[in-house]
Amino acid sequence: MALRRAEAAAAAGASPAASPPARAAPPPHAARTPWTVRGPPPEVLAEMGERRPVREQVELDTVTYAERLHYVPARPGPASEMPLYKERGCYICHQGVRMLEGVRQAQWLTKTKLVEGLPPAVQGIMDNPDLGLQELEERAKHAVSHARLWDTAEVAPRREQYCPVLFENLIHICRLMSGKYPSLSKRMLSRNCRIAATWERESTLLQVRGLSGILMNSKTPIPPVASKEEILATKAHVLETFYPIAPTIDLQEVNVYKELNDTGFRDGYPYSHPHTLFFLESANVRTDRFRPEQLRAKMLMFAFGNALAKAKALHGNDPKVLEQPVVVQSIGTDGQLFQFMVFQLNTTDLVSNDGVKNLVWIDSDQNLYEKAQCVPEVKKGVVLKPAGISGFQPDTFKKFLALYLHGTV
Repeated sequence: MALRRAEAAAAAGASPAASPPARAAPPPHAARTPWTVRGPPPEVLAEMGERRPVREQVELDTVTYAERLHYVPARPGPASEMPLYKERGCYICHQGVRMLEGVRQAQWLTKTKLVEGLPPAVQGIMDNPDLGLQELEERAKHAVSHARLWDTAEVAPRREQYCPVLFENLIHICRLMSGKYPSLSKRMLSRNCRIAATWERESTLLQVRGLSGILMNSKTPIPPVASKEEILATKAHVLETFYPIAPTIDLQEVNVYKELNDTGFRDGYPYSHPHTLFFLESANVRTDRFRPEQLRAKMLMFAFGNALAKAKALHGNDPKVLEQPVVVQSIGTDGQLFQFMVFQLNTTDLVSNDGVKNLVWIDSDQNLYEKAQCVPEVKKGVVLKPAGISGFQPDTFKKFLALYLHGTV
């Protein structure tokens, strides 16, 4: 204990020169925490916040269009200053329009009388045993199996994949008939073709415009399916209304438009006559697909638009009852359920509800098959439902083939 006290006393009596030197006082902002924690000190922050001219920050050239030799982009102005602006509005029907009242609404807009079922000319093709349609039924069943089961490595293919494949398979089977009927080879499938047709209905200006689905054209038109007596009998038909709902409730109203009638093909195109329109509802999400009633309404509007544009190209823009009606067919499907339609344009005088009406035949909601079992259902080692196509309906395929052959057979 005495030794420790002596050492402590010696340390206390050491000279001041042995003590460490005093540190210099830090600058005002050095005592702050690093920038990553509290940000820069006030003095540095004030320097950073000083505004300087842009040219002192970055070397920039003055951008001007004076004496330039390239296009000067114009600022979008109000619609009233556009060249095609009109005070009178026009109601547009395009691919995205979903009609609230379905076919009834399309009937009023196109001045059309509805007939349930397919016309006798198409039924006669289906019932003709000499055509040998039964021989193609097995091929059609294999086409469904190929689209739903064999065309993909996925367990269950998506609708956006199997719906177009099924359509191509069915068209391929139909083309096999060209060996027996060579005129079937004088057809052409057009994708993403555009249509424009303008008409007046009462006091409303209407247009069908835009993409019109997959269009099959032919060198010769489809002959009329209704006789002159049946056409004249449509004068007594009264078009159904749905007051207080306006017939244009779902159409797009625009003031910038051009009154145009265009088939989408140049003059002299050899396959100039519209034959059949195909609409594929292949969206995977159910809400993105048209309901069957809405799909039939769209089919009617675009079949009418193609027929009207062709009629005005042949007979002029003056409203009249056509001596030679224009017939356009339409088929819609979601890969399982089919809609069949035959439209006949009898008149281009569409302003009033009186006089001759147009005609449409619709055969709706025809299943090609009931179910596609992609994976067998097994319970306790017993196969309850094998993989495959069940409930195949050959009559639906016959209707598809009959519409394809219509106008040739």
